[in-house]
Amino acid sequence: MQGTVKETEATKFNALAGEWWNPRGPMAPLHAMNGARTRWVLERLPQGKPLQLLDIGCGAGLAAEAFAKAGLAVTGMDAAPDVIDVARRHAAEHGVAVDYVHGGPEDLAPDARFDVVTALEVIEHVADKPLFLASLRALLPEGGQLFLSTLNRTRKSLIVAKYGAEYVLRLLPIGTHDWNEFVTPAELSGLLRRAGFTVEEVSGLGPRFPGGEWRAGGSTDVNYLLACRAI
Repeated sequence: MQGTVKETEATKFNALAGEWWNPRGPMAPLHAMNGARTRWVLERLPQGKPLQLLDIGCGAGLAAEAFAKAGLAVTGMDAAPDVIDVARRHAAEHGVAVDYVHGGPEDLAPDARFDVVTALEVIEHVADKPLFLASLRALLPEGGQLFLSTLNRTRKSLIVAKYGAEYVLRLLPIGTHDWNEFVTPAELSGLLRRAGFTVEEVSGLGPRFPGGEWRAGGSTDVNYLLACRAI
């Protein structure tokens, strides 16, 4: 049975492993949005209890390290082996405790469970979206929280996130995104409900002005965040 990992996508991001922690390199957009998206997640977690968090599609650890620094017990998982190697080295060099694992969610032990799962800028890159979400549901107890961030499939996102970011501004390598794989909030909400989640909140995510600090809130026309809970 085909899993959730799209090997062409894993290979593409594996080639960028050495640039992941360069804030002015091809991962600059992730660096720019990371503070806003991780704060949004942390603000919605229960306080005063130890939480086990899985960051699936973690890349070299931008969000995973932020969550670990906030006091969560973090497992980071990614399908690109060289990227995971970079994540492990960076965490060790900076004294951040993250357990990094190579693979997709279906590769975890059948009894693996987490209080929280994050999949940030991931779902547009997986091989099978329903299977991916079902795999995440299997990792959460009833009431467990799932947070996603992704790109909306709109004309504006085609202009801004695809043509603008890749071809005009050259913020991303050409071919980073496939606009046809973007998913609207309504489509993603439907997929989540069928996978056993209830959607609690959807929020836009974007810069205050071109080149400015990113914040959660506002329009969902390009980037958005979604919070849901396992039922």
